[in-house]
Amino acid sequence: MKKTFTILSILAVAVLSGCSNNQQAPKSLLPNISGKAGEVFVVIDKDLWQGKPGNDIRDVLAADCPHLPQKEPLYSLVNVSPSGFGKLFKVHRNIIIYDVNPQVQKQGIFFRNDVWAAPQCVIQISAATADSAEAIFSRNAGIIVSSIEQAERDRVISNTRHYEERSLANQVLEFLGDGTMHFPNGYRLKKKTDDFIWIADEKQFTNQGVFIYKYPVADSNPFTTEKIIAKRNEVLMNNVPGMFEGTYMTTTDFDTPTVNFIKYKGRTFAETRGQWEVHNDYMGGPFVSHSFYDKSGNNVIVLECFVYAPKYDKRQYLRQVESLLYSFEWKE
Repeated sequence: MKKTFTILSILAVAVLSGCSNNQQAPKSLLPNISGKAGEVFVVIDKDLWQGKPGNDIRDVLAADCPHLPQKEPLYSLVNVSPSGFGKLFKVHRNIIIYDVNPQVQKQGIFFRNDVWAAPQCVIQISAATADSAEAIFSRNAGIIVSSIEQAERDRVISNTRHYEERSLANQVLEFLGDGTMHFPNGYRLKKKTDDFIWIADEKQFTNQGVFIYKYPVADSNPFTTEKIIAKRNEVLMNNVPGMFEGTYMTTTDFDTPTVNFIKYKGRTFAETRGQWEVHNDYMGGPFVSHSFYDKSGNNVIVLECFVYAPKYDKRQYLRQVESLLYSFEWKE
């Protein structure tokens, strides 16, 4: 990278890989996970769930999902008491278990994958007291969110690879030259120019789309919010028309975009979140983009996804298509 960034690491891989369950069954023998995407089971005593520990959990995991037109929680939480945590619930996709007991020998947070089902994310907080459990959760809130988000993302990518529209990866590789990303069946190429690609899965009431574009580096810091949005508006005005003459996709003025710098599998990028709208029309929705240097350092590559789903909640549609951005990989 030409510029030194403040890095926001989205996943502490060492922690996750170091906390495995040695007695779990081989993955091939485990049942498939159950539950809806974006759902988290929280196994905790009722009095703790209704008290401060439960409030802390809801404040973090059920906080408003950012940059959506309507309020939606980050995750949908389901409380299960330890006594009711039976076989049926143990195959859920995302589980947080609170073990609060004076007899606990080792306090801390433990991350495990594929304990009772696959692909499963299990997080256990072990503490002698409720106060200790609160402290452990607070210290690790960021990595808890990242771990669940990564698990949800990996499931989408795995499914994409299993049901991939392979011709699209080749189109992206031809366009970028040294990198590509992957798309599941249902996505189609809508537009391709020398510096812009539009790929989308368009259904009757939903539209999940991906833009890929590139442009020369103009100065030493192309990743400020103002420069990212200015370039975005320029590119989309020229390439993404609306339904009527004089209309085109742009960035709304009613929701200020945010930029975070993220390092993921050795690649550092500026993640921009915000809302789009159609100039002189009434269409809109959320978008997420990843901006980063190409291998030469002379150009900026942008991977962007958006959702249009006026009849539905948008959290899961956005999470699905955003996961595709994380399938990007450099050509070997």
